[in-house]
Amino acid sequence: MKKSTGILLGVLGGLLVLVIAVVGWGVATYNGLVNEEQKVQTQASNIETQLQRRSDLIPNLVNTVKGYASHEEEIFTALADARAKLSGATSLEEMDQANSELTSALNRLMVIVENYPDLKANENFIGLQDELAGTENRIAQARRDYNDAVQAYNVKIRRFPSNLIAGMFGFEKAELFESSEGASSVPDVNF
Repeated sequence: MKKSTGILLGVLGGLLVLVIAVVGWGVATYNGLVNEEQKVQTQASNIETQLQRRSDLIPNLVNTVKGYASHEEEIFTALADARAKLSGATSLEEMDQANSELTSALNRLMVIVENYPDLKANENFIGLQDELAGTENRIAQARRDYNDAVQAYNVKIRRFPSNLIAGMFGFEKAELFESSEGASSVPDVNF
């Protein structure tokens, strides 16, 4: 009897260790998925931050140009409308659409600027151009970082055996940032 009790305790002990190992793996995998999902959300927020920075630069740029080209109301209205849409965007798709409209309006503004040589030499305008160019680079980097985070997350939720935990807890595939047609062109700010 003592021998069978010892074997039974050994088997139960082994099962307990196995259960603890499986539960530990499940917890670690779940926490890893949460971490990757949070990275995706953080990177999406970084895109939004850079788009907001760009939007915040627009009024200064417009006010500088207005002093030289006050009769170009249509472009100023288009810029204001695009900024409002960007501010009200609630998803990456809406932000991308509003950003495309803002890019188009900025491109038209830069065409207008070509007609004003004094404006192109204005220190405030030159500084704003540099800020805008830097912001365009930050937006591009934020998009790359977001897509990198999405790729890592999507691989993790699809790879076996973490896909088991992802399926149990409802982790869903994140969408890559794909800008709309023509949105990839940066406004020409070099004169």
